[in-house]
Amino acid sequence: MLDNLETDFPQYEPRPDAAPLALGGIRVVDFTHFIAGPFATMILADMGADVIKIEAPERGDDFRQYPPFNKELGLAAPFLWSNRNKRSLAIDLKSAEGLAIVRELIASADVVVENFSTGVMKRLGLDYQTCSQNNPKLIYCSISAYGREGSFSDRLGFDPIAQAESGFISMNGYADREGVRALSPVMDISTAMMACNAILGALVARSRLGKGQEVEVSLFDNAILMTGYATLQHLFTGTEHSRHGNISPDTCPSGAFRAKDRTFYINCGSNKIFQRLMTQVIERPEVADDPDYATGTQRSKRREALFSLLNDAFSRQPWSYWQNRMRQAGVPCGLVRTVGEAIRSDEALERKIVTRIQDKDGKWRPNVAMPIRYADTPLADPVTAPTVGEHTRQILHDVLGYDEDRIMALVEKGIFGSSGNLFAAEVSS
Repeated sequence: MLDNLETDFPQYEPRPDAAPLALGGIRVVDFTHFIAGPFATMILADMGADVIKIEAPERGDDFRQYPPFNKELGLAAPFLWSNRNKRSLAIDLKSAEGLAIVRELIASADVVVENFSTGVMKRLGLDYQTCSQNNPKLIYCSISAYGREGSFSDRLGFDPIAQAESGFISMNGYADREGVRALSPVMDISTAMMACNAILGALVARSRLGKGQEVEVSLFDNAILMTGYATLQHLFTGTEHSRHGNISPDTCPSGAFRAKDRTFYINCGSNKIFQRLMTQVIERPEVADDPDYATGTQRSKRREALFSLLNDAFSRQPWSYWQNRMRQAGVPCGLVRTVGEAIRSDEALERKIVTRIQDKDGKWRPNVAMPIRYADTPLADPVTAPTVGEHTRQILHDVLGYDEDRIMALVEKGIFGSSGNLFAAEVSS
């Protein structure tokens, strides 16, 4: 499929040379792995921060092993998706020399982000209390499953578990069967966004107060938030949410409908939209005027009859016909697409959401853009996710000022793994 990049997607257009970066000059030491942590630090990297990803030698982040893996590019798709614009430092944290190096990095950093199991960073002497002694302006963000304190702090957590325990799964699917998880890691992605927001807020606070602080974001806390206003609806009524499939319990008609050729989705979020749907789209003004359909609550009580009426009307014409009419009438609607259709859609191509970029070997790689558009500080030009330890030598030389003799001595001690000699012959950048 990567062979089709040149025909399917536009080439990335570089940012203006003179444009500043929103987080230019900010250094992030990244101890994260899998999704929530790395995605958070990638957002920071896209904003221009220098993100140094700390990885175990040779093996690296376990997320590198998630399929599919492309041998030609030497990277797996999930890792490529979540680690753009970073530099990789492969180092043995079990060695005294390795710990000394990362402590030097942290002393010069603005932000540390970690999502190890609770207690790991403290055992390594890399906890906030220790690191902040040498760097009081440090912002230290921990991403955990159930918080760093309390009786559940030892629990591990992944996205599907957070979906299950937050009640999110109970809300999704159909009433006649068990709830279903969202296949997309929505809890990891939203937790990453929350962590990024928290870090940005701490950076603003530091500029005002002159000191850093410890920041924490919990996957479980965030998952509860992701159930939306269902929490307060439950507290108002005392009832649990039932599963409604593709229809909405709050608005009607909202759901999936079938045109002559394709399935599409309508969301009638107000009485005015319903009126426009009936009068301007399917030309049934008598339904719009019927007092039995005047409000969303009344329409919900007659949902089966209303859906039957709409499906009968929609089945008579193709999607393109109905799309044009609903767009003109201001009725929110959209085609039910596959992922492949979505990224090749006119909307996605016009917004240049997926583009192709060239790596240092001239090979094309896909790039999925962040949905952030800055007018004056455009996001950094995308650089593909690094290989394990790709920038180890560069970071030691340029950031910490190590000379060749010191680097070679560390290589010989195996601080960077048995493959550390692979970068020893490189020309220092």
